[in-house]
Amino acid sequence: MNRNRRFWKALIPVFLIIIVIVSAFALGQFIINGKGQTKADPGIYVGVAFGGNTTEQAKLLIDRVKDYTNLFILASGRNPISADQAKVEEICNYAVANGLSVIINLGIKDQGDPSEWGWFWNQTSLDPIKQRWTEMWGDKFLGIYYNDEPGGVQLDASWRQFYQRVGDNLSTYDFPAAQPLEEIRLKLLNYIENGTKPTPDDYELEADFFIQYVIMNDPGIGDLTISNITSFTSDYGLYWWDYMGGYNVMLAELGWNNSVAEQIALVKGAARLQDKEWGTMITWKYYDPPYLDSGDNIYNQMLASYQAGAKYIAIFDYPYNITGNPYGALTEEHFSAIQKFWIDITTKSYPDLSKPVAALVLPKNFGWGLRDHDDKIWGFWISDNRTEQTAEVTGKLLSYYKTQLDIVYEDPIFPISKINYQNIYYWNSTSP
Repeated sequence: MNRNRRFWKALIPVFLIIIVIVSAFALGQFIINGKGQTKADPGIYVGVAFGGNTTEQAKLLIDRVKDYTNLFILASGRNPISADQAKVEEICNYAVANGLSVIINLGIKDQGDPSEWGWFWNQTSLDPIKQRWTEMWGDKFLGIYYNDEPGGVQLDASWRQFYQRVGDNLSTYDFPAAQPLEEIRLKLLNYIENGTKPTPDDYELEADFFIQYVIMNDPGIGDLTISNITSFTSDYGLYWWDYMGGYNVMLAELGWNNSVAEQIALVKGAARLQDKEWGTMITWKYYDPPYLDSGDNIYNQMLASYQAGAKYIAIFDYPYNITGNPYGALTEEHFSAIQKFWIDITTKSYPDLSKPVAALVLPKNFGWGLRDHDDKIWGFWISDNRTEQTAEVTGKLLSYYKTQLDIVYEDPIFPISKINYQNIYYWNSTSP
């Protein structure tokens, strides 16, 4: 009897260890398979930007990702969904009921376009809709995604063709930006005739045009600002001035084979000095199918964003015309990457690379695209005698610091001294 008692007593710790191991494994599988009633909070917003055309497509995508995301961006823009308030609210109700926060894109407010798309269904104020959606969804309603790529459009617009078309007649046009555009035209003409080209410190006219007339005077941004609704958009350049124009949150576009570290450095630096929020939007790598990068590369981009301190991380799911795929551009390898990312950031610890380690300071109002040596400055000017040196210093610092670098601009409104950087470099440094 005593021998049996000792035998069973010795087995009790073994049984307990087995129970703990089996329970831990079951819990892990429970989380991985998305069967839990609640999800671990990753401390950031992770999700997809839906670019489909029907409520059925939206709900199908929500069902597919709801167990390993917490953000749904209704990126309907100008399509049949955005013309119908009932459909917008049906989709967002479904997303919120499944535990997701929502950001809503209803295109732009174009007062000269009385089409069926009427932004926010032609309401005179956004106060009632803000109150309605706050009552419906509470803090799950994060804000409005407005317009798209304002800085990128500025950089890549066909300004030469624009000036050739309007000729000397800008002064006769009755729109607010006519005068500053005419002043920029005269500045360009002076360069053509006299070879007088501005230095990087000489782009105040261009910066003011972008801040004041491209963003601040946009009637949609005005409505959002008046109603105190958080404004989001994604871009691939000029983040510093996107924020200055009034955007609350910028999402850096990771795609097109552009440098991930550079895009993060630009948006993170601008957000840090201007006390704003930032994130990343993982977008196309190709102009044709499969459009998006591989699942492994997207996972790495999401993880790089997370470690650098992004508050929002989303994948652009568009187009929805791919044969045989009901989920748009997203495929099984992409869903697996998002799920793996979610599990990893809620169960593992990663080095925090978001602290202010190093900053590269560029000249005031130097709106150079930075994508390559021949990129435009504010879209109006070709590269100048300063861009080559800036590119060299930027490349060296990114190679060394990667996503721990912030790229900022000289501006007394946002002094570099307000941030306790360990190292500060300037664009004309000779030995970064």
